[in-house]
Amino acid sequence: MKLRFWDQPYRLDKMTLKELWTAYFLHPSIQVYILAGAGCAYASWRLADTIRPVVLAAVLVVAAYPFVEYLLHRYVLHGRMYRWPWLAKAWKRVHFDHHRDPHDLRVLFGALYTTIPAITVITGAIGAIAGGLAGATAGMAAGFVVFCIYEFVHSVQHLPYQPRNRFLKKMKQLHLQHHFQDDHTNFGITNPLGDFVFGTHNPDPKNTRRSPTVFNLGYTGEEVARFPWVARLTPDLDEVQAAREGVGRKKPGGAKRA
Repeated sequence: MKLRFWDQPYRLDKMTLKELWTAYFLHPSIQVYILAGAGCAYASWRLADTIRPVVLAAVLVVAAYPFVEYLLHRYVLHGRMYRWPWLAKAWKRVHFDHHRDPHDLRVLFGALYTTIPAITVITGAIGAIAGGLAGATAGMAAGFVVFCIYEFVHSVQHLPYQPRNRFLKKMKQLHLQHHFQDDHTNFGITNPLGDFVFGTHNPDPKNTRRSPTVFNLGYTGEEVARFPWVARLTPDLDEVQAAREGVGRKKPGGAKRA
């Protein structure tokens, strides 16, 4: 296997679990998260007078994570960021490309310029409540660890592999429903708690009608005509044709980073 991550296509639907482990640790963003998490943990250890704020910060971050994951996924990633030219490129990279080609690992992982600020601000703020600067750095360390777990679990959900664990198996089913049947339900990726609380949990694929926006998140037809910036950034989309005929699933092969 080549050492440079971007030299390979990394089609999750054609990978084994063992191949995913290798690709996962080769991915530059995972390497950055590991280093950042270690740095934050070291800073917290140096700053803390006692272990209490460190532990409390980590516990609060882990407890809050299912709701943070849900709210960001539902209201930010499935929002209308494409309507602003200065947000169009980020939205295309972090979610539009993934929904158009769900099994391409290169667009499954979040972009560092979006994930790093989100992780540091959200988990740092939660940790600061627990214990000032020591708590903030501990919260960020926990945030990077949890996000690494999230990225791996999300990747496994797109493999031709069934987890042995019943909970993970169910989460995979719910996530694939979100991608291929109804993009308006099952926003939780590692945990369904947010879906239960906010009423978007749908465990029944047999009685779920296929949403027309599973592969375009609503960016299709008239929306393309009014807000063309994402289409102009997408090599396989013709702006005029997409506005007239709509946007469908990307044909596998040739996916590129944005």
